[in-house]
Amino acid sequence: MGPTKSEIAPTNLDELVTRVATTLMGVDSTTLRTAAEAVLRVLVEYFEVDLSFLRFHDTARRATVLVAEWPPREVVPDPDPLGVISFESADPAFAASEHLADILIIRPSDSAAYQERVKEGSGVEETSVATVPLRSGGSTTGTLGFIKYGDRGWNADETRALRTIATLIAQMQARLLAEDQLRHIAHHDELTGLPNRRALLAHLQATLTSPPPGPRALLFIDVDRLKATNDFLGHDAGDRFIIAVAERIRSAVGVGDMVARLGGDEFVVALAGLADEAQAATVAARVQRAMAEPIRLGGQSLRRTVSVGIAVAQAPTAEVGVWLRSADQAVLTAKDHGGNEVVTFTSEMRVREEVRVAVEMSLLSAIRDGTLAIHYQPVVDLRTGTATGVEALLRWYHPTLGPVSPELFVGVAEATNLAGELGRWVLDGACRQLAAWRRERPDVIGGNFTMAVNISPVQLLAVDFVDTVAEVLARHGLTGRDLVLEVTEHAVVGDADAASATLRGLRRLGVCVAIDDFGTGYSSLAQLKALPVMILKIDRGFVQDLGRTAEDLSIVRSIVGLAQSFGLDLIAEGVETELAAETLLGMGCTTAQGYLFSRPLPAEGLLNWVSAPAAPAVPSPR
Repeated sequence: MGPTKSEIAPTNLDELVTRVATTLMGVDSTTLRTAAEAVLRVLVEYFEVDLSFLRFHDTARRATVLVAEWPPREVVPDPDPLGVISFESADPAFAASEHLADILIIRPSDSAAYQERVKEGSGVEETSVATVPLRSGGSTTGTLGFIKYGDRGWNADETRALRTIATLIAQMQARLLAEDQLRHIAHHDELTGLPNRRALLAHLQATLTSPPPGPRALLFIDVDRLKATNDFLGHDAGDRFIIAVAERIRSAVGVGDMVARLGGDEFVVALAGLADEAQAATVAARVQRAMAEPIRLGGQSLRRTVSVGIAVAQAPTAEVGVWLRSADQAVLTAKDHGGNEVVTFTSEMRVREEVRVAVEMSLLSAIRDGTLAIHYQPVVDLRTGTATGVEALLRWYHPTLGPVSPELFVGVAEATNLAGELGRWVLDGACRQLAAWRRERPDVIGGNFTMAVNISPVQLLAVDFVDTVAEVLARHGLTGRDLVLEVTEHAVVGDADAASATLRGLRRLGVCVAIDDFGTGYSSLAQLKALPVMILKIDRGFVQDLGRTAEDLSIVRSIVGLAQSFGLDLIAEGVETELAAETLLGMGCTTAQGYLFSRPLPAEGLLNWVSAPAAPAVPSPR
């Protein structure tokens, strides 16, 4: 049995206002309707009216939206004609409420035309209406309304109470709006308005746990060469470009598909319902077609491709984190292939990702615990067979993975901000070893014997790198001429101005700078001429089969001629055959390293190798 009127209705206006305030405390968007109905019920019974309603304004649609009514209608049409009413097409009573500033009371004697419309619509002869505006920030944000069949006047005490109640409701409305905005900000990207990572993760979790079981697919989309766009246009235009990209992606996916932005140039599309690789590939193709059309930004017309990684998970057993990382790994593979590709995640990629994660988790401790090792490969004078120096090469034997490829853990270091610390560790260790060799065997490790160390792009662009090198050299009693620092072409041209400044600082220390892997296609002649370098290292890819292919022969001959024109020294990497060594020497390249002479060796093994009698790498003709 429900509560009776005497159990519900307050006995005076002060108690009524208190009851309303108490009911509205703690209301959120999920309990709004229930709380509003409770308030309206109390008001209907206290003021002895027939109906009460609460409506909020929707300024975006310029409409009034029904929040609650009491008593509720037994039959509500679908769509409800009272649910959303546009102010443009509303009758005068509703239209007046859009900017209503104070209570509006209409009694039977006030408006014959209004009473006639009520009679036609409901059959009621006379109706009294009181509409109380909800006011916030100087604007009308909604209305609290009362209807009495027949005549009903409102005294001053009642209207004061109604204004107070309307203020309480307006305050609750403003609080709910602020909470909704905070929720929106917390779950949406500020720039594009798309769901953000937090919203995406929640959506993916719901997707995996919702029936039916089966495949679910998502696409990880990465815009190719976005940095170049930002550098060219500036970041404001870059932001407008990202907004345009978001619209292109949204236009290419299905109605139920979710598009999220993770940040930067990364977007994710989660396909709705059951979806396999083929369906995902179809959507990926639509996204790429959408991006094929130029994007207009002011007077500029830009066309950028996208790389897409696809990952398919089986619901409900898959894990959200693994699923998203799989798609990320697939798109990274697409980027590694040059971009503008669609790659689906495979079990082989999963194995590589597991290895990469294991390496990432162990690398920092390996750097700090000294479990990494430096091996040294001799750099040989082809005419005499003697070592003129060594290159320090990093090695790591992981306790569970075994030998880890330097390409893998150096790449992980660069991706996890460990490249600087790793580089300092190698530089310090290599210089310490050169100083120790000179103390131990000055007869074979003389003053002209150099130590070559590879440096990463991160080190090259660090503002304190030159000071770091100077400090390491001083600590171990070495000079700049004892050290060769090798940088790749890619590192040098990535930020040419900053790189050049660092290289000039190194040259002032007397450090020799070498361009590693030369010939892979990044440096222009103008850039090469402007850089303070002394050595070009010919990439092993051109050297390993030298003497057997006309193409490699032509490329190496061009590099040798280029070095001679600029007055640069040459070192050939990857020499594995006497034919290659002989060919190089015949071209005028007199210094090389490779397995023909020695593999990279631990410090003790290198000292033994250097101490052994030398023989010319290229036999003299008989």
